[in-house]
Amino acid sequence: MSTANPVLHAALLGNPNCGKTALFNRLTGSRQKVANYAGVTVERKEGQLQLPSGRSLRLLDLPGAYSLTATSPDEAVTRDVVMGARSDEARPDLLICVVDATNLRLHLRFVLELARLGLPMLVSLNMMDAAQKRGIRIDREKLQSLLGMPVVETIAVRKDGAAGLLAALDGQWPPAPQALPADADLHEAVQGLLNAAVSVPRRTAEIDDALDRWTLHPVIGMLILAAVMFLMFQAVFSWAGPFQDGIEAAVAASGTLVGDLLPDGMLKSLLVDGVIAGVGSVLVFLPQILLLFLFILCLEESGYLPRAAFLLDRLMLASGLSGRAFIPLLSSFACAIPGIMATRSIQHPRDRLLTIMVAPLMTCSARLPVYALLIGAFVPDRTVLGVFGLQGLVLFGLYMAGIVTALAVAWVVKRFGSGHADVALLMELPSWRLPNWRDIGIGLMERASIFLKRVGGIILALSVLLWFLASFPAPPADWHGTAIEYSFAGHIGRAMQVIFAPVGFNWQICVALIPGLAAREVAVSGLATVYAIGSTADAEAALAPLIASQWSLGTALALMAWYIYAPQCLSTLAVMRRETGSWRPVGIALVYLFGLAWLAAFIANRIGILLS
Repeated sequence: MSTANPVLHAALLGNPNCGKTALFNRLTGSRQKVANYAGVTVERKEGQLQLPSGRSLRLLDLPGAYSLTATSPDEAVTRDVVMGARSDEARPDLLICVVDATNLRLHLRFVLELARLGLPMLVSLNMMDAAQKRGIRIDREKLQSLLGMPVVETIAVRKDGAAGLLAALDGQWPPAPQALPADADLHEAVQGLLNAAVSVPRRTAEIDDALDRWTLHPVIGMLILAAVMFLMFQAVFSWAGPFQDGIEAAVAASGTLVGDLLPDGMLKSLLVDGVIAGVGSVLVFLPQILLLFLFILCLEESGYLPRAAFLLDRLMLASGLSGRAFIPLLSSFACAIPGIMATRSIQHPRDRLLTIMVAPLMTCSARLPVYALLIGAFVPDRTVLGVFGLQGLVLFGLYMAGIVTALAVAWVVKRFGSGHADVALLMELPSWRLPNWRDIGIGLMERASIFLKRVGGIILALSVLLWFLASFPAPPADWHGTAIEYSFAGHIGRAMQVIFAPVGFNWQICVALIPGLAAREVAVSGLATVYAIGSTADAEAALAPLIASQWSLGTALALMAWYIYAPQCLSTLAVMRRETGSWRPVGIALVYLFGLAWLAAFIANRIGILLS
């Protein structure tokens, strides 16, 4: 242990699926997302830990890695940090290698490889509760003696599950372990450790085998996956309704209260039409977004997502994508930014670039307010076949349209491009487990916090800006139209109609598309602001009835189609530039995505006209 530096420096590392990030959350109180699949932690995370003795510890959560022989960018980050090869990161004073007690055959190999680095080490024997349930018996003291480093038992999901690790960190740190010779066979060494210190009565738990027989079946497994996804989209509409009604009523009451307290004038218009109408129109969709994330987090925690990746591997390979692209693309349903960053787990550069290019086609949560508004206004709330909600079916179809298009784009690139390499999907299947509700709660609070910060930050600012553009300049006395048509927003919207009139967009939609480039959901608040100011109806009326009475079905379908494809998120484009190191992929993405968006909107508008 270094005594010169009062702030000690330790690093958590281990194979994916070992519970490393859950342990990091337990130790530091960090609100980092916990996921039960490989590839989610693509950058190192830092936290501060106050030890019982009062000493401070700086703890790094490094990306999951199977070996120091890096085969992907995320493994390279771990390798460079522990070997002291990064100029922006000091080499750790202590390595804490987290291993899954139920899968030591795989995880101990990495421990032996790390021992060759010559750094002080200790092993966190995690998931001991799961190992005991399976009848796995581990002689901790024997394993500690054979490894030549401290071995402590941890259960990251329990409140006191890291007490042994904390005690070890607060004591005298161990010296560097005696490493195996460079020419030693690590697999043989691991087998020797298992024979001496571990008793495994059965290879996997019986419940895992039983569940995998169904979920990994090529036919039944696909039906289960489709049913799970379908249930998720049905729930987004049916379960969120009461919560949305409550928020909508609170927003309406706020608008009425403020409107009654203030005299007519600019301040009243700013607060009622700009702030409350703009922000409230987006806030009402928070329950639907949290429900979507609840499903995704439960699927992550349970261990189902890697199994879904294996099921879809053949389909993705046929389309030109790597099987490893499944998890980054699934992450993009929450937000394309972490999805694009998660492509660092994809080994082949061409496959990684293609995954980055199609990730914006996945329907992120920011699109959900737009979809929910349009579906609620134009799709009847009725059941199909007496079971399925029509609104949920339409939402499911919008999500599927993005997925099918991504596969089609990948197939075209594979068919006419070059440099593709079919790489077999090798991924560890974690054990099935019940979701840990503490981690689920952390994930939902994190998502709600991000959404509310956007509502209180960028969405509020853009709503006020749009109110200004829609309110000024005031029309002259001889103006015969509405005041908003004379405003800056009116002029901008009519100028953009030259491009968007063929797809059925009116000038109000054109205005809302501009702030939507900063955040897609701002388009809803933009529409609310424009219609609250310019509508001849009650300014406090809900947005959905207003657009339902003034838009055609073709316009609504066109806007839905536009949002499937349009890359209206500047942050996503910036991350795409950072991850690829070039503006060329960004330019290609802009051209093909905006082209698809305009063409799809044009076709959808014509279909809507025919249906009308």
